[in-house]
Amino acid sequence: MTGHPGRTVTGRPSRATGPTTLLVIAKEPVPGRVKTRLTPPCTPYEAAELAEAALRDTLAAVLALPARRRILVLDGRPGPWLPAGFEVLPQCAGGLDERLAAAFGGCGRGPALLVGMDTPQLSPAHLAPALGPGGWRGCDAWFGPAEDGGFWALGLAAPDPALLRGVPMSTSGTGAAQRARLTAAGLRVRDLPVLRDVDTAADALHVAARAPHGRFAAKVAARLGALSPGRPAPLPEGAR
Repeated sequence: MTGHPGRTVTGRPSRATGPTTLLVIAKEPVPGRVKTRLTPPCTPYEAAELAEAALRDTLAAVLALPARRRILVLDGRPGPWLPAGFEVLPQCAGGLDERLAAAFGGCGRGPALLVGMDTPQLSPAHLAPALGPGGWRGCDAWFGPAEDGGFWALGLAAPDPALLRGVPMSTSGTGAAQRARLTAAGLRVRDLPVLRDVDTAADALHVAARAPHGRFAAKVAARLGALSPGRPAPLPEGAR
């Protein structure tokens, strides 16, 4: 069973109560720990710069949205890139499914919607269907599919960590598996727009071209501007 943008899967009343809590799951932008698939062509320091710019753009987009609470679920320590308006909770140990489950488990009652830091093109318009008037009416879950087969957003009217635990993460089938978990639980699912995650230099160029006014696009222009979209990144001297 699949859902369609703006349409519900079944027809029962929504379980959402109250305004939505917004979660951002992220990693501290430390060289050598973030965006490692950008090296090469970037150095670890440059890759961390791009990660920080992506995180800043994501946090700015979330700040512009209505929310009951805004929570950064962080692997690492907050830095000067963190604006006011966010609570910070540490990520738990374990695989990504466990960390996502714990994020939902720790946000309290009421609907919650989680995004990551890999889609700096995120704008309030992308999440408006879920957060606008009636966003949870007749809907138990919002699902944001990613181009690579994963997902960039997940919203739950009644957060339940069991809906995430055990879902295989970081594969081309992650999105399908997560969505199947939701529908198998009897949830009515609506889809958000498909977005592209930033993992590689080609991804970064693609995303920057479609969101040219953010910090991420400016940093991409500075660090990857010599590359053409769609072309493989050249290896540095000595790496061939």
